[in-house]
Amino acid sequence: MEIKKTALAGTLESSDIQITLSPATAGGIQIDLDSAVASQYGDEIKKVITDTLTGFKIDNALVKAVDKGALDCVIKARTIAAAQRALEQTEPAWEVL
Repeated sequence: MEIKKTALAGTLESSDIQITLSPATAGGIQIDLDSAVASQYGDEIKKVITDTLTGFKIDNALVKAVDKGALDCVIKARTIAAAQRALEQTEPAWEVL
């Protein structure tokens, strides 16, 4: 699926993550991760984001992720919210959950 507009989900509060999705013409899913724990958990954070976007069949996206210590379930929830906003979907994406 193609991203229709730039969308944001999440906050910069402790234990949260802010995900911004923007359209990309090609190049796959490119993730710019800003996290104090990127050296320890960066690969896992990127994997959760990538797997979630793949569930939406999003192949090309620019992702800016600002992590403040979010758990995997929060990362997935914020990515789902941003993806639904970017795709302009109003119905829940049950198959992604």
